[in-house]
This record gives sequence, C-alpha cells and structure tokens, in this order.
Amino acid sequence: MKLVRFGDSGQEKPGLLDGNGRIRDLSGLVGDLSGEVLGPESLKRLKEIDPGTLPLVEGSPRLGAPVGVVPKFLGIGLNYRDHAEETGMPIPEVPIVFAKASSCVSGPNDPVLAPAAFKRMDYEVELAVVIGRRAKRVARAGALAHVAGYTIMNDVSSRDPWLDGDQWLLGKSMPGFCPVGPRIVPADALDASDLALGFRVNGVAIQDGRTSQMRFSIAEILAYLGAHIELRPGDLIATGTPARIGPEAERHLELGDVMTCWIEGIGELTNTIG
Repeated sequence: MKLVRFGDSGQEKPGLLDGNGRIRDLSGLVGDLSGEVLGPESLKRLKEIDPGTLPLVEGSPRLGAPVGVVPKFLGIGLNYRDHAEETGMPIPEVPIVFAKASSCVSGPNDPVLAPAAFKRMDYEVELAVVIGRRAKRVARAGALAHVAGYTIMNDVSSRDPWLDGDQWLLGKSMPGFCPVGPRIVPADALDASDLALGFRVNGVAIQDGRTSQMRFSIAEILAYLGAHIELRPGDLIATGTPARIGPEAERHLELGDVMTCWIEGIGELTNTIG
C-alpha cells in the first residue's frame, strides 16, 4: 500500500495506489492523511481494503504533499558523514536539529518560486520520516514503532545575505521551499536503513548516496528528539542529505532549473524553479 493525496492545491483528497499504480479514492473512508489516520490502527485497516472496491481516479490529477496537516517539521543537519566532511565541519556528537515552517510544504511536482532578488538557492534530497504515533521519551529500541512511513523531501534553502546572516528557519521556510512526496510508503513495507538516494538538476547527477551513511540512524534521531519534545502524528522529520558530487557540485539553483530528487523504493519529485 502506498498513500497519496491528489487534487488542486488546498482541495486534496486522500488516495492509495493500486497494484497497477492507479490512484484509488479514499475520501469515502477517511477525511485526510493526517493526525490519527496515520496511526497504526488506522493504517492496518487501510491495508486490509481491496483497492478494487474503491473509486478509480481518472486521468492524471495533480499530487499534493502526502501529509495533509504537518504539526512540526524538523530536520537533522550534517547527518551524512561525507556531507559533514565536504563542509569542513566535524561529524556531530549529537543530532543537529533545525526547523522548517510547515507552511513551506508543497506538492511533489509543484513549481518552486524563487524569491524576487535571490542569488543563492540550494537543494538537498532527504528521506523524510512521517510520524504516526505520539513519541515522548521513547527508547531507541522501540522508536521505529512510532513511524507511519517514509517519503521524500527537497530541502530548498535561500542562503542570501539579505536574510541577516545564517537564519536557517527563514531561509528554509519560504513558500514552496519544501516539495514532499510523491507518496507515503508504510514503515512495515520498506527497510529505510540502506536506501539509495540522489538529486539531479537538468538531468545531471549532483548527489548520490545511501541512507546507511547516516551518522545517526532513524531510531537514534527519534529517541533524541523524543527526549526533548513530543512528536505527534503528521510530524515530518528530515534525516539529512548526502554530499555533492561531480563538476556541478558547487552550482547554485537558477531560474528554469529542473530538480529531481529520488529515493529507492519511494519514487521521485520533479520541480522547476520559476
């Protein structure tokens, strides 16, 4: 089972993909893919549904972000060893936590609008964890039981001087600066510990790595976060990004660039800078 949201922006409906990759409408059974709908009991019921009994969605509708309401959006910096090394920063002893405003979330194929006077826009492919069960002071051994599933995100950032210095929250939270999707793959259907992932701009590979290169595993990240704050269903946790590669590694984004993020077993996002 793979979960999606489809329809015009702000009017998305929940759906699932059948065995032929077609969208089946779930809106007669659940209101949206958020909150308790992402919990273990609800997901178990959805997995028991025969997709053929659900209405088929005709055509190729727009896909929205696969989580309807994102209470919190947290990221982990420098979590890939090669990325820390390329920045000249020491490999962290504990997870480096930052936030993105939930308002920056957009669909997996939506255009990304550049700020009016941008000079430095960057990208990062990341495996995103979708929380399905409240997590507070959880042990590492049981942390993955709080995961509903996994999706892809592109952590777009503006690093322009007019942001008054190194303001991560502002530079990472502009409208549309986080394409997410195209689907949620449930946690019990995907081993996220060693997935290939990468990024291409205009067809040229700029990132290529594996989630096994993470400094902190998903379970370690959730246990660390849960020791300080309560994670809730629908929260997104971005787990870091691998190093850049090739002759285009130092390149910043430009108007018209086509960005593609991909992760093995999940799919890809394709967004154009407009």
